[in-house]
Amino acid sequence: MDQLAKAVGERIRYWRKARGLSQDNLALLSGIDRSYVGRIERGEVNITVEMLYRIARVVGCEPALFLPEIKDIHE
Repeated sequence: MDQLAKAVGERIRYWRKARGLSQDNLALLSGIDRSYVGRIERGEVNITVEMLYRIARVVGCEPALFLPEIKDIHE
């Protein structure tokens, strides 16, 4: 599994939960399929920058909060 995709997915999950959103709500509000949101959070897919921004808008944070520091990625 891609370490970067996994780290981004974990951060998205953290911020989604911190805002009290379910995967269903996030999917509905961002226009992304619910099963795909699950795959993003598990790090199974590399999301586009557009999706990153759509999710950030719904969650109410800057997209940069989803990106890990370089030192935290071990590929």
